[in-house]
Amino acid sequence: MPEPKGELNYVNNYTLLVAVVLSAQATDVGVNKATGPLFKKINTPKAMVKLGEAGLKSYIKTIGLFNTKAKNVIKLSELLLRDHHGEVPNDQKALEILPGVGRKTANVVRNIAFGAPTIAVDTHIYRVSNRTNLAAGKTVLAVEKKLEKVTPDEFKLHAHHWLILLGRYTCKARKPLCGHCLVEDLCRFKGKEISV
Repeated sequence: MPEPKGELNYVNNYTLLVAVVLSAQATDVGVNKATGPLFKKINTPKAMVKLGEAGLKSYIKTIGLFNTKAKNVIKLSELLLRDHHGEVPNDQKALEILPGVGRKTANVVRNIAFGAPTIAVDTHIYRVSNRTNLAAGKTVLAVEKKLEKVTPDEFKLHAHHWLILLGRYTCKARKPLCGHCLVEDLCRFKGKEISV
């Protein structure tokens, strides 16, 4: 898969940011279901602020933690308007200041929207990195730092997508499909099922 893509639907950098914020502790499928109708009507910070928190909640009420997420999306939209002329900044620190945006979200947005060679460590990448011993670490930051060191520069743009997809569809949390894994021979996971 030479050009892997994220599975969240979006129409511009702003809606990408909103979708990633909404995806925290939620599935991409669930977020896409909620944001499909939302993004047909609302795709700028100005329109989101006008929609308001109650209006946003009516679209995203099926997503976990929707009350807090709605508050964060409205506030981050206000800050984008106030501090960035309504544009999503290509700056890690500026993104992390926004409500609901942490290191992982900022890395995802910078990678997808701006082509920055970032590695966003989510639960899938954390699991794959530790199981395979590719970049074992006790925290997501430790895993991210190790992945940055061991990933050749030419693969950094797509590395987190490849690892997420591997973790989501093959190296699953409960029942890993070890016999279908392309890196089974390199994997150090003690609980793996050996192919015959």
